[in-house]
Amino acid sequence: MIQGSGRCHYHPERAGLGVCVECRRVICRECTTQFEGINRCASCLGRRLQALEGPAERREWTLGSGLLAMAGLGLVWGAVYMTLHLVTG
Repeated sequence: MIQGSGRCHYHPERAGLGVCVECRRVICRECTTQFEGINRCASCLGRRLQALEGPAERREWTLGSGLLAMAGLGLVWGAVYMTLHLVTG
């Protein structure tokens, strides 16, 4: 599909109504959604909404994160122990 042909990118049999501001594709009335006062196609609108939702929810502790925390604490404890041993030794 050639951009600027005046036909909808998603429905070539339909006349284009406007252009998506994100991907610059010609879109028909059914494909146009106004969000924040700007015309976007469905795929660009989905990406925009996903970006507005923010990062995914944090999960509870897993086995891997628990093991990593224990290893980190072991390293810190070992460093403190070695430092005290060298200072007092």
